[in-house]
Amino acid sequence: MLRKLLIAFGCYEIAKPQPVIDACERIGLENPDDAQLRPRALWGARLEGLLFVWVLVRGREGSTLVSTLLGAAGLALLAVPRPFIDLSQRLVYENADDLELKPWVKPAARALGALYLLVVVLSTRGDESTAASEDATATA
Repeated sequence: MLRKLLIAFGCYEIAKPQPVIDACERIGLENPDDAQLRPRALWGARLEGLLFVWVLVRGREGSTLVSTLLGAAGLALLAVPRPFIDLSQRLVYENADDLELKPWVKPAARALGALYLLVVVLSTRGDESTAASEDATATA
């Protein structure tokens, strides 16, 4: 169920990245109305959604490179979130220096790292749980 929910979120982020970015700005910025997105920011959000969907749908058959990169990003966000917060601010916003971060941005970045790791774990277990549920449905 969680896997399907994350796939749905990834599809939504691919199709409509602006509401996702707006929500993240409200969560993480003291002055979200001052944020000036770079044009490529929407494509970055779409790429994140695509990676989620790719890894979760393909499971073990998917690219180990993509899973490894997503897992490494998750571990890095958990361990040292500040450099990644600064980098993402510079990549996403024209006026990164003018934006004021809320105090819980570091814990939120760590939570995002944990989410990335959850996606990787669910993708590796997805084939087994899908096969088990199909077997249970077939015997019922």
